[in-house]
Amino acid sequence: MPTPSGAPPTSDSSLVGREHDFGFGLPPERVTSTVPSTMPELADLLHDAVPFALPLTRSFRGLQMREGLLIRGPSGWGEFAPFEDYTSQQAAPWLAAAAEAAFGTWPQPQRVEVPVNAIIPAVHADDAAAIARSAVLDHGCTTVKVKVAAPGERLADDEARVASVRDAIDVAMRGVGREGRGKIRLDANAGWTLDEAARALARLVAYDIDYVEQPCGELEDLQRLREQVEVRIAVDESVRIGGVAMGELESIADVVIVKVGPIGGVRAGLRLVQDWPGEVVVSGALDSAVGLAAGVTLATALPRAPGACGLGTGALLAEDVVSTPLVPVDGMLGVQRVSPDLDALMRARGRLDDDQARHWRERAVEVWHSGGAELVGQAIAGGV
Repeated sequence: MPTPSGAPPTSDSSLVGREHDFGFGLPPERVTSTVPSTMPELADLLHDAVPFALPLTRSFRGLQMREGLLIRGPSGWGEFAPFEDYTSQQAAPWLAAAAEAAFGTWPQPQRVEVPVNAIIPAVHADDAAAIARSAVLDHGCTTVKVKVAAPGERLADDEARVASVRDAIDVAMRGVGREGRGKIRLDANAGWTLDEAARALARLVAYDIDYVEQPCGELEDLQRLREQVEVRIAVDESVRIGGVAMGELESIADVVIVKVGPIGGVRAGLRLVQDWPGEVVVSGALDSAVGLAAGVTLATALPRAPGACGLGTGALLAEDVVSTPLVPVDGMLGVQRVSPDLDALMRARGRLDDDQARHWRERAVEVWHSGGAELVGQAIAGGV
């Protein structure tokens, strides 16, 4: 039977399946990069590339399906999956991150696993409570990030969601004998104005908030908000889209959120935060297991042990490119290389028609010619 367009031949299953032949899973001092860096051309990136689509368990930021392109190289698999609202220039780091994973090398981890937080989409309060309970009881997570400030929602909707999550995680933690209170983080995705953020946080701080992520889009508003509220400020969009220098953020934020795809790879993430004095949280971008593995690698390679990382998004996927999704166990994710399972990969490819699959290949080409080639070169050279 012929394979779908863009898929690797079904007769070659040597690189398909979850693999651990790169030293991952061993104690950090025994983990080394065993695959030499290879500088790829565009044709190399596309040769074995597989477009994919993964259904979500529920709508997340308006998405029902997560799409992207998996790239295979001598080092393993990488994921290119910029959201559609990214320009080709903004998507260039995502291509570099995928190339680094497939053709480059990753740094040695300093630890073999990291704690992760669960994530609560902008859903009804009852659904939010159910997700929060599952996060504690099924996955062992004691930190939960709650989406707020979604388009079309009111502050009352956000408060009901946050209140239900606070009650659910506290009750669930007591039920399993865990001491203390679970942590709640808020993520506004720059959805508030300064006045809206100040008014919302004046109410939501009552639920014992760890920090609020990107409450406003403008740096001046973030700085003014930080002076007005009793909650820590984390920045995400300012780093991954705004390209703000880290030195500028010290008077604005307490926490920096770093994502492997938007920042250009694992090594780029390490370089970005090497002089940051505050807390670093590695997060994902609704990645498949392949992309999540890169995020875990960055988190385990940080010089200082991170707090709970935003890498629990595997629980939002109804299906993944592996038969066993990459979800937290006892609140932790372990470092490993992940390769797709053949059956799961073929299902993911089959959810896209030929036009959709062509779109992802064409997007990779456009991004390559919009700065991606240079960033790919830098990502690979950084590991030599």
